[in-house]
Amino acid sequence: MNTLVSVVVPCYNQAKYLNECLLSVMNQTYRNWECIIINDGSSDRTESVAKKWLEKDTRFTYVFQENKGVSAARNNAISQAKGEFILALDADDCIDKNFLKKLVPELENDSSLAIVSCNSFFFENNLENIVGKFIPQGDSYHYLRYVNQLIVTSLFRKKCWYEVNGFDEEMKGFEDWEFWLNITKRGWKYKIVDDFLFFYRKAKKSRQVTALEKHFYTTKEYIFKTHKECYIEDFENCMAVLFYEQNTIKNSQKKIQNSLEYNIGKVICKPYRVLQKIWNKKRQA
Repeated sequence: MNTLVSVVVPCYNQAKYLNECLLSVMNQTYRNWECIIINDGSSDRTESVAKKWLEKDTRFTYVFQENKGVSAARNNAISQAKGEFILALDADDCIDKNFLKKLVPELENDSSLAIVSCNSFFFENNLENIVGKFIPQGDSYHYLRYVNQLIVTSLFRKKCWYEVNGFDEEMKGFEDWEFWLNITKRGWKYKIVDDFLFFYRKAKKSRQVTALEKHFYTTKEYIFKTHKECYIEDFENCMAVLFYEQNTIKNSQKKIQNSLEYNIGKVICKPYRVLQKIWNKKRQA
């Protein structure tokens, strides 16, 4: 078999990384692919960089949309994709030249699989500067309930995208985690190829970092409520996880409050708090 793979590359103001990303696609030893570069309303040189790749290889296509976020960009590109298999690749990351060659046969040969993923390298500045590794675990939604085991750049069946109505465009980060959970809770399996075939750019202010800083708990609550049946059936363990996290947060707060730096800060700020109270009283008078 020689299944067509559609690689979708959403890009928002990442023109400086786009060439390296698209080169990793063009260098694939598996040849039956198309690549849809979707510009999510960038204000940098994304369009000019992308269109040069259309001249290099006719398998590249370019789409522009007003800025709607990465989930909407992926959904837009996938809706236009011709491939039976889909690969979402962020514009600042790269894949090994044998990525598709090693992952495609797994989906072709096992109809129970919805998703195939791999191990990942984290790099800074260039692909030779490896600063970390990620080795995912599991094969079903049971492994995805409390932590995302799958990188977004995992190969999946387009029919599964239809089945779950695509990526949730309302989410502020972790949309890939919710997407994988939504697919696998329906009985689909995933598989991890034990090889380092994906390169994640570590030195970036990623959407996931922003999500962790601003939306971690609200997003996690959203996932738990949206897929509550997955957690109800694992109620005892779910409670243990939640209370463990709660206690961890409390202990961290106590540690901060008992630190020398915190107490010195309280002393320094005390005069300002007194002045603030006086000022508030005057405003109310």
